Amino acid sequence: MSEQRISIIQNILSANDAIAENNRQLLKQARLFSINLMASPGAGKTTLIEQTIKNLTNELRILVIDGDIATTFDADRASAAGATAIQINTGGDCHLDAVMLNKALLQADLYQFDLLIVENVGNLVCPASFDLGTALNVLVASVPEGHDKPHKYPSMYRGVDYVILNKIDLLPYVDFDVEFFRKGLEALNPSVDLLLVSCRTGEGLSRWFQWLHKRINEYRTLLVE
Repeated sequence: MSEQRISIIQNILSANDAIAENNRQLLKQARLFSINLMASPGAGKTTLIEQTIKNLTNELRILVIDGDIATTFDADRASAAGATAIQINTGGDCHLDAVMLNKALLQADLYQFDLLIVENVGNLVCPASFDLGTALNVLVASVPEGHDKPHKYPSMYRGVDYVILNKIDLLPYVDFDVEFFRKGLEALNPSVDLLLVSCRTGEGLSRWFQWLHKRINEYRTLLVE
């Protein structure tokens, strides 16, 4: 990689980080806890969001910002489940960036919500490089993808605060070694929590809901301090 190309990339990331910090301050002012939800295509991000909305909508006011290359399918599903949803179409970009999120944030009254879920574009490469300004990063993996993903995509797994392994109802039928996956994750990110769930059967989801409640309370407590 040439020095000129490195310089251009550094400038792009620097500009992104400045907007990300602005997003972070907007969310803090609104006392709105936020997560950047990332995964490969088909891992179950949108289904997890639907389950979260259906189970927590009576307790939390939820805003969902969906990033996709095209269509409004995911935002439509979030809206149908009971959340307020905003769609971002990236026009071909394989990830959301802080500028895209900033434009979406300015469309909503952030003070009216308790939880913001940003559903990033399905991809295990690009999203890891772009800070959005959310409080935490969450990664959804799935059993059909294979147990080698932490080894193959270290940048993604190294940079997240929480990992959900979805579709565990398929473990009896798929050659997936949970311990190999766990060890690969721990080698990259020793302090990260791993939660095993099935969005289809509901197994393990109660712990996800508890984690969200805990993090929202911690976030608001830190803002007061």
